[in-house]
Amino acid sequence: MKKNLFLFILLLSPFFLILGQTSTATPIFKDGEAQIVEAFSNPSSWLRHDLFVETEFDTDGDGKLDRMHVSVTRPEQTESEGLKLPIIYVSSPYFAGVAPNIEGLFWDVNHELGEMPKPRVHAEVTRRGERPIISNSHIKKWVPRGYIVVHSSSPGTGLSQGSPTVGGDNESLAPKAVIDWLNGRAKGYTEPYGSETIEAYWSTGKVGMTGTSYNGTIPLAAATTGVDGLEAIIPIAPNTSYYHYYRSNGLVRSPGGYLGEDIDVLYDFIHSGAEDKRPFNNKTVRDTEMKNGMDRITGDYNDFWAGRDYLNDMKPMKAALLMSHGFNDWNVMPEHSYRIYKAAKEKGLSVQTYYHQNGHGGPPPITLMNRWFTRYLHGIENGVEKDPKSWIVRENDTQSNPTSYPDFPNPEADFVQLNLTKGGNSSGILNFDKKNAQGNETLIDNYTIAGEDLAQLASSENRLLYVSPKLKQELHISGVPKITVNISSNKPAANLSVWLVSLPWNEDSKAKITDNIITRGWADLQNYKSLTESEPLKPGEFYQMTFELMPDDQIIPLGQQIGLLVFSSDKEFTLHPEPGTELTLDLDKTHLELPIIGGKEKLQMAFQ
Repeated sequence: MKKNLFLFILLLSPFFLILGQTSTATPIFKDGEAQIVEAFSNPSSWLRHDLFVETEFDTDGDGKLDRMHVSVTRPEQTESEGLKLPIIYVSSPYFAGVAPNIEGLFWDVNHELGEMPKPRVHAEVTRRGERPIISNSHIKKWVPRGYIVVHSSSPGTGLSQGSPTVGGDNESLAPKAVIDWLNGRAKGYTEPYGSETIEAYWSTGKVGMTGTSYNGTIPLAAATTGVDGLEAIIPIAPNTSYYHYYRSNGLVRSPGGYLGEDIDVLYDFIHSGAEDKRPFNNKTVRDTEMKNGMDRITGDYNDFWAGRDYLNDMKPMKAALLMSHGFNDWNVMPEHSYRIYKAAKEKGLSVQTYYHQNGHGGPPPITLMNRWFTRYLHGIENGVEKDPKSWIVRENDTQSNPTSYPDFPNPEADFVQLNLTKGGNSSGILNFDKKNAQGNETLIDNYTIAGEDLAQLASSENRLLYVSPKLKQELHISGVPKITVNISSNKPAANLSVWLVSLPWNEDSKAKITDNIITRGWADLQNYKSLTESEPLKPGEFYQMTFELMPDDQIIPLGQQIGLLVFSSDKEFTLHPEPGTELTLDLDKTHLELPIIGGKEKLQMAFQ
């Protein structure tokens, strides 16, 4: 009997072995989110390899289609068990290092408006080795949750061929080629110039992209191609228009913290590709296309800038969009995300937006990102389309604890017009009342005085300040403030800077980023008629111009006052002409429009 039982077990053992072999690891979902799977969580078992995807362009002039360097990290079950998984894809120009900040790399801003500055110095990038694995960014977050993570260097950077163009078509078509390869529509090679091909047999073809700053621009660039397979993107603080990054309403303006930077500086900063291709790239892109198109003389919007504005390319876009940005990001300013979010919503795309109160960068909470990718890459019906469209981190909350709203701007916000009463060299009044025959007030430009100092001075000939009554209730601003000015200048060109501030100014070194500056804006009065055509100002003649300040959603505490600060050159952002330019403001024809939750009634209650 025992012998027969032993033989029976022996005969069944292959069957049990087969059962064990067919038990596969798969993604797990709970509450609409992909969970960490133990079988995917051992980094030592992950499969890592790099390859080169062929594009449809040749931008380095060697007569061969450029290939992009791609890095793949995937769970070993995609090989041992034939498991297919969706992709989280990150692309960047920064993976192989950047140029050093040498003396003269940035444009000299110490000159009059309309003058060409002296030539700047070109820096060279020393590439960081061969870098066979491009980056570990996002791998630990997403591979254990059942995704394959793919990275690629953008054209002309790292081991990717071609030339950087800083917003040119190849920077959209490069990630498109990688997504096409992940879907079997483009060729991948094991070597940069070899002929041995490689396929993405482990890919479901569903791709999501994310990244911060320039790395957040590339997901949008890819999405504007309408490439099949790119299901969802989460751009974080993306630069969506290089004009809006380096210009503002016709004014030559630097991004915060990078005074004198322009698009050709960024080109030098990222150009880490093959050294033997750099002379051709420099001559073709930086020294011809950029030099002829960027126009630091007038600051006008032209075909060069229009070709680097992704708002103009959104017609083919179909990817679901979750935008993330900081309301106090003075590098890539919040208008970048807002303008794309608004257009995507108008197209009927699935959209959400996440805003926090801090500066540059800052991803959405992992829960928001997880739900987004779970729905659109794994196809799990988690109802994310019905979630609130807007998530905003309130002033005293952490970035992981946003408050939900129906949308941004908040649908309950209405524009309220505020008018000016004279006294701006000390402290004029900002209120509902519109008094006639107020006359004019004049300020004298002096770039050496910072905006934050001008806001705190009891009086100054270098600025005009108009202050609201002290708030009896907290006030919630949500949307895009607008200002209409009527101004004359005693010179043919002048900087115009406008800040909205919360007073009294908190001078504490530990003051929160939201305590003082509410929002800002800049403009060139020479563009009062058109963003594409400027004309010199006639000294003494008044010009009316309406422009937007940066989007904001902020609660101003009770006891504070809202101040409208008008001055000329902004030390941190604009050119620095010789002090002395006079700007004269017509108070009767100047007003501010604020988007207030509860509208005029709420503002009246706060002012009383």
